[in-house]
Amino acid sequence: GIDVTEPTGSRLRLPVQSVLRPDSGFRGYAGRIVSGALDVGSSVRVLPSGVVTTVERIVVMDADGGDLDLDTATAGDSVTVCLGSEVDCSRGDVITAADDPAEVADQFQADVVWMHESPMLPGRPYLARIGTSTVGVTLSGPRWRVDVNTGEHLAAETLELNDIGVCNLSFDRPVAFDAYADCRGTGSLIIIDRYTGDTVGAGMIRFALRRSSNIHW
Repeated sequence: GIDVTEPTGSRLRLPVQSVLRPDSGFRGYAGRIVSGALDVGSSVRVLPSGVVTTVERIVVMDADGGDLDLDTATAGDSVTVCLGSEVDCSRGDVITAADDPAEVADQFQADVVWMHESPMLPGRPYLARIGTSTVGVTLSGPRWRVDVNTGEHLAAETLELNDIGVCNLSFDRPVAFDAYADCRGTGSLIIIDRYTGDTVGAGMIRFALRRSSNIHW
């Protein structure tokens, strides 16, 4: 199966789950670090916007339900990060090291595992959830389907239940990502039927087909 939760890799990747503003004096960005480490004072980049800022605080909940400040946090930690300037950061954005950002793109080639009795419909609008971001997605007809017994690449017009194939994916907006081989947390996705809400497939990104222009900071 495709593990979309286990922390992997050494490059900082923090998908933002929510923005917390309990009062006018506090603004924090909450999420779970899926890769790397985060330090107070370090320079970070918010994607896909590309804005650079500094980590002022790292806050976690202590055993009594209160706030505890940390100097550093690592993969697997759920944290709230306070940044040094007002930035445009919201759910679905990814916080990375300023000098080691993820890529940003809206078109990808990916390995796709189909998980539903209804076959994949190329060109049909689905939803994709990657990290904490949910975007619209369409899939091309498979470039090939994999024979799971021999590894042979077979011609196919669609993917049926339990089929594995390679498809091109088009998102309706750019997202921050890594190749699945580099970071599972930002390289894996699930595919959702936008009408029923059913999970119908899962994907592992190979590479971008067309990069967003804003990766060239």
